[in-house]
Amino acid sequence: MDAGIWLGLSTVFATLLGPVLAVQAQKFLEARRGLKDQKMRIFSTLMATRASRLSPDHVQALNMIDLAFNGGSRSRQRTETDVLDAWRDYLDHLNSRFNEQSADRWNEKQNEFLITLLSSMAADLGLRYDRVLLRNGAYIPQGHMDIESEQHRVRRLAISVLSGEQPISMNVTGLPVDPQFVKSQLEVQAGLASVLAGESSIGVHIQPDNSPPRTIEHNN
Repeated sequence: MDAGIWLGLSTVFATLLGPVLAVQAQKFLEARRGLKDQKMRIFSTLMATRASRLSPDHVQALNMIDLAFNGGSRSRQRTETDVLDAWRDYLDHLNSRFNEQSADRWNEKQNEFLITLLSSMAADLGLRYDRVLLRNGAYIPQGHMDIESEQHRVRRLAISVLSGEQPISMNVTGLPVDPQFVKSQLEVQAGLASVLAGESSIGVHIQPDNSPPRTIEHNN
């Protein structure tokens, strides 16, 4: 076939397919950009709330990891697999039980799992974060820590009481009373006891009736 015909056909195909390929390429880039933005939002939320892990934002961000780091429509990258593996280990630990004796060790392992997860997410996003900074860089006021600790304690005590493991202690130390009323009641009781014992008598005062006599009329 003549070279001119090939050139003409190539021009026609380029003219027809060029806009289509350009649109597909644009969609691909937008999808990748949107996925990275979603990853960054999750990572930023976890970083901002890593010292307050009971906050709804922190929990919601954790539950979005499977969706954002699963590779989307393309094949999953190795760094994304590292994030999902770290999240599986962390989730397994979060679902494990602990008691008062093992609480400290449980909290230590929770910190390590979260640091590993954040480090894996930073690597996938191309960010450089030192593990020491991830461990010690969070700030939370002491008042917030006290509130969170008290909420944990109240929740555990409430569960113990509702499940019947621990009874409710009832200890009444005093009731609000009127001192004058108490004094008068004691005087009445003492006087009544004296009368019943024959030690004193009850005084009776008769009030004379000074009203004029009434006249009764009889009708014959």
